[in-house]
Amino acid sequence: MRVGAFVLGAQFPGQGQGEALDRAVSTAEAAEEAGLAEVWLAEHHFVSYGVCPSAVTLAGVLLGRTRRIGVGTAVSVLPNTHPVALGEQTALLHLLSGGRFTLGVGRGGPWVDLEVFGGGLSAYEEGFPEALDLLLRWLREPRVSADGERYRFREVPVVPRPASAAPPGAPATLARGAEEEGGPGVVVACTSPGSVRLAAERLVPMLLGMHCGDEDKADMTRLWRRTALAAGHPSEAVEAVAGRHVSAGVVQVADSHSEARRSLAKALPGWLREGLGQHVTVDGRPRPMRDPVGYTELLCDLHPVGAPRLCADRLAATAERTGISRFALLVEGGGEHDGTLRNVHRLADEVLPLLG
Repeated sequence: MRVGAFVLGAQFPGQGQGEALDRAVSTAEAAEEAGLAEVWLAEHHFVSYGVCPSAVTLAGVLLGRTRRIGVGTAVSVLPNTHPVALGEQTALLHLLSGGRFTLGVGRGGPWVDLEVFGGGLSAYEEGFPEALDLLLRWLREPRVSADGERYRFREVPVVPRPASAAPPGAPATLARGAEEEGGPGVVVACTSPGSVRLAAERLVPMLLGMHCGDEDKADMTRLWRRTALAAGHPSEAVEAVAGRHVSAGVVQVADSHSEARRSLAKALPGWLREGLGQHVTVDGRPRPMRDPVGYTELLCDLHPVGAPRLCADRLAATAERTGISRFALLVEGGGEHDGTLRNVHRLADEVLPLLG
């Protein structure tokens, strides 16, 4: 089992943005010190829900400050950037970190980001498959051109080339994941059957969100496997890549279940209400928002929140039910710098040993 910390750079009510970013860096350093496998970094724009606007930039900072831990983005919002630019950054981080970087990408939402960065609503609603395919080709081929609806350019060399680039003249193939070939790992955030099929057809592992329960995640992994096999990928490759799915969740370790829930109930609703309430849609469409108190209770019910044994049992149960053994767990739900670091160390020191 690979257990990592999920860091949003959350700005809780009453905190400054610098304080949130400082906690994000300290959390990643504590995760390495404690022996966690990975740290995953979120990216948001114009909201206090998360004040890191560039997950790849923060990943570069953290890769330079650490020596062992894997660092991934969860996620880089693909409609807001050019796939080639993101591919170049990914190759750079992969090569200079000795293979410790994983790129997570997602479609994002219909937010005003699309207006600010120029992608427009079409980049969100229709353009994600084209952008993802271009990104994957950049990470896997020595030379790339584009002749799509949004991206059109003459053939150019891939510089720097990730280690997984195919030899000249070889047909492009998605039958082996980039990690297996020695190149940068890639995961795709999946929130619907359509995005699950998109990832499966390209044989890319999924990142599944913290709002999903075990049954939903199990359904998505089964759909992913069926779609990947139907697309013609060899069964051994499908199983190998399936082992790299990531389950996002929340963790809060305390001496008792009630104490852990109180910590999250005190901090999460205010952060959710303020941070999510700042989202603005690009086209004025209605934007339903989860009830912050109800969502906090749901997260506490779904994820490892409680005493160490309960946390370990919940992680083991999720792995058994879903087949996913790679976790990105939000550790900053208590909202405090020192409390977040204690949570990281208790996860590593008291929960993981119970998992063997």
